[in-house]
Amino acid sequence: MRNLSMKKLLVALSIASGFALTANAYAATETYNIDAGHSFANFSIRHVVSKTSGSFSDVQGVVKIDREQLANSSVNAKISVASISTRNAKRDEHIQKPEYLDAVKFGEITFVSSKVEAKSATEGVMTGQFTLHGVTKEIAIPFKVLGFGADPWGGQRTGFEAHTTIKASDYGFTWMQKANSPVGDDIEITLLIEGVKAK
Repeated sequence: MRNLSMKKLLVALSIASGFALTANAYAATETYNIDAGHSFANFSIRHVVSKTSGSFSDVQGVVKIDREQLANSSVNAKISVASISTRNAKRDEHIQKPEYLDAVKFGEITFVSSKVEAKSATEGVMTGQFTLHGVTKEIAIPFKVLGFGADPWGGQRTGFEAHTTIKASDYGFTWMQKANSPVGDDIEITLLIEGVKAK
């Protein structure tokens, strides 16, 4: 009878320990909502013999980050194609037409992470599903955590920077196939993300 009571006690302690570990893991992960007003998806692409750059200003989503175990972090984000700006309204309108981004049919660019590999306490590589122009591919994006801190409005913020390069041809675009095409295939991407801690 005494052995049975001891077994019950051990089982109870094991369950309690499991709950504590789960709670600690959950508590370690902080959730930040992307601040669209202070986040940018910048890009550059070859134009004739130089480069043209632009930015998407409507970036939304959620970043979950574990400061102690960066590998436990995740990202789920979307970008509105209609928010593109190259500082030329006529060009912005042209880029959104079917021969380029086709913004009416494919209004969003999305990224959902599936894995984060930590390289240090503040740097890593996030792998996930990237969807552009109706095509989804797995890509890896090196990133850096820029910091954490209080904002002037009583909230808590964090910042990230990430860089990668994709090929437009991988996502169904064909402009680079034309003879003497003025627009290149490689798209260099820089993400500047600021998040506000969820309450």
